[in-house]
Amino acid sequence: MSDLRRFGESAANAVLERVGRGVSQIQERKPLAYDLLESEDAYLVVFDAPGARAEDVQVRFLDGEVEIRIDRFRDFHEGFEMRFPGRGLTLSGRATLPSDAAVEAADGTATVNKNGTLEVRIPKDGRASDIAVTEQKDDEHEGGPAPSDPASEDDFGDVDDQDA
Repeated sequence: MSDLRRFGESAANAVLERVGRGVSQIQERKPLAYDLLESEDAYLVVFDAPGARAEDVQVRFLDGEVEIRIDRFRDFHEGFEMRFPGRGLTLSGRATLPSDAAVEAADGTATVNKNGTLEVRIPKDGRASDIAVTEQKDDEHEGGPAPSDPASEDDFGDVDDQDA
């Protein structure tokens, strides 16, 4: 291989790597999209959570807001090397409940669905707390909340992983 060709490939690789890092950083700074729904007995916040697993997600409720953080790890693919790292590794989002919302955050649930969404259900009436995150089971109806363990006392909720 000629020196000029190697130089060209090296320069192209450097450009792709920088562009990929830039795209990844932009994605990390952009808050995740969400929908806020309300029923008679609860609020449901549905975040886009592409590629997330329960162990990657932290959810908490603080001052009338549902806050999420996703620390997503890339899978390794044997025989391949990363040429364009274009997917953000740390994603976050925040949804503000109505100012008159009274909720039981300690009884909230968070479910990572197979369709790439995170559903956070917070019953109305009460106090604030962290929310545990679980994975949707195969026999559960998509859109329905999954059971969760009690929340932790950390700043962010502990995550429970249930086999999908």
